Amino acid sequence: MAQIPRGPRLDGTIGFLTAGYGFVSRWCERLHANRFATRFMLKDVVFIRGEEAARAFYQPDRFTRRGAMPASTVRLLQDKGSVQMLDGAAHRARKAMFMGMMTPVEIQRLVDDVDRIWRGRLPAWATQEQVALHDEIRTILCQAACDWVGIPLSASEVAPRTRELGAMIDNAGKLGPANWWASLLRLRTERWTGQIVEWVRAGSLGTAKDSPLAVIVWYRDPDDQRLTTKEATVEILNLLRPIVAIGEYIVFAALALQAHPEWRERLRAADETELEWFVQEVRRYYPFFPFIGGKALVDFEWDGHLFTHGTWMLLDLYGTDHEAAVWNDPNVFRPERFRDWDGSPYNLIPQGGGDELANHRCPGEAITIAVMKQAARLLTTAMTYDVPAQDLKVDLARVPAQPRSGFVMTNVTAV
Repeated sequence: MAQIPRGPRLDGTIGFLTAGYGFVSRWCERLHANRFATRFMLKDVVFIRGEEAARAFYQPDRFTRRGAMPASTVRLLQDKGSVQMLDGAAHRARKAMFMGMMTPVEIQRLVDDVDRIWRGRLPAWATQEQVALHDEIRTILCQAACDWVGIPLSASEVAPRTRELGAMIDNAGKLGPANWWASLLRLRTERWTGQIVEWVRAGSLGTAKDSPLAVIVWYRDPDDQRLTTKEATVEILNLLRPIVAIGEYIVFAALALQAHPEWRERLRAADETELEWFVQEVRRYYPFFPFIGGKALVDFEWDGHLFTHGTWMLLDLYGTDHEAAVWNDPNVFRPERFRDWDGSPYNLIPQGGGDELANHRCPGEAITIAVMKQAARLLTTAMTYDVPAQDLKVDLARVPAQPRSGFVMTNVTAV
């Protein structure tokens, strides 16, 4: 059996905190391999990247997500009792519940909410000296997400709920006080959401029977058991938080339009095909999740090496999306490359890969793409704006990465 090259001799944690999204690729290129062993957060791990690595990683029932990411990260992004913490038949049943919400009609309903709220904010933006898109889009998406799920959200609740959901996104990859603060904010969100679950079950809060809220509240598992209030709360947040996180991509879309003004002109008259190319390239090119983890449930062979039960692996998502063997000139933003894309679920994996029903791939990918497409339309056809001098650099050492300025706009005008 082939030996796995050795990465950092002591522990890779400091290296990751320094290099961020580029950490895995730097070591892979240095070692001339798409895998290497090291320690991470004082535990043995194998980092892997690339299409073939993703194909091996996403074999059904080969890995569990339990114990595969730092507890501080899991607490903010998933938490115990969520679909991501399940395996086998239990996971597939819970995943099917989520996939049932992702119908074209339901996705369009969310897109329409985003469009309505965004257009409703334009008159206010026009009166402001400057608008920070990152902050504003989170507020829009929080409102739209709650409306889509079926949760009533008063005007006074918008700001605190946006802040709480945003803190989960911003601090999941951090250690220490920032993570602790975000965890405290999450407890507030859970109390609010848990109360809503109990009101619906008690009949004191009505909701459409086919709303995502109702689907989760009344869901029964294969043993005919309802979710506990805590489990239902976690799964509701697993709808709200990822929708708010789409704002990270929308800011990157605005950044791409600023850096490549030819695409601003092109999208004004673009058909669905070119719009899809643009959105997919934003998802491929810009950083979102750095990597995703799994612990082997079984022994298996891959790339000439035997990996034993319990092996901890971290799959480099950003590095796989920039694999030179698959993506020609991977560090160049070029949406036209998707004209010839083979559609593989293993080489474009910004939110994870593999089959949506058979494994842990994000169930909301179709929602992400649809909302991003509508945002691109709004940015290019529903408004005009100026982008003043500011620091638009994206620091790949920061997770999640964003332009330092939050993408400030001035002279916003509704078209």
